[in-house]
Amino acid sequence: MNSNKQKARNIAVLGMFAAVTVVFQLLSYAIKIGTFNLSLVLIPIVLGAYLYGVKTGAVLGGVFGVVVTICCFAGLDGGGYILVTASPFLTSAVCIIKGIAAGVASALVAKALKGKNEYLAIILAALTAPVVNTGIFVAAMFVFFKDILASWAGGANVVTYAITGLVGVNFIIEFTINAVMAPSLLRVTKAIKKI
Repeated sequence: MNSNKQKARNIAVLGMFAAVTVVFQLLSYAIKIGTFNLSLVLIPIVLGAYLYGVKTGAVLGGVFGVVVTICCFAGLDGGGYILVTASPFLTSAVCIIKGIAAGVASALVAKALKGKNEYLAIILAALTAPVVNTGIFVAAMFVFFKDILASWAGGANVVTYAITGLVGVNFIIEFTINAVMAPSLLRVTKAIKKI
């Protein structure tokens, strides 16, 4: 395939992954398990990062971050809306940075392991994304939004609340979805490579 066709194909694939990322993030506000959103958005980010590398992971993570930011401003994310009213700039920066970092970290893990063990590479890349995404969010809450975090804790220990309330069920759901979907992602990557 000549380089122009390859570039056009890569742009089309990136556009497809970006569209799926937007749709999955918007769906997460509609699909709930109890009070928690069912988030599938990290799956296309990991898949794109695994297949096409760091730049693609960063772009898809950035798309995710921008959509989350818009949803915070629009009030679709109640906690995000509270953060936006406290600091629109910091909220936007945190959302975008955590998304980009999740995509980049997934791509780096995949790149490091891909030649050695594809199965392990996709699983660890898939598990890296929610760890980085949630880790940066929690760290940002302690650094930039400690007063809001304390008010959300309602007098309880802030660290305990962060682990059980912020990380807790939502993180476990994201982590589990990525772990379960990882083997399927490997099959998808092999199918896409044949195209």
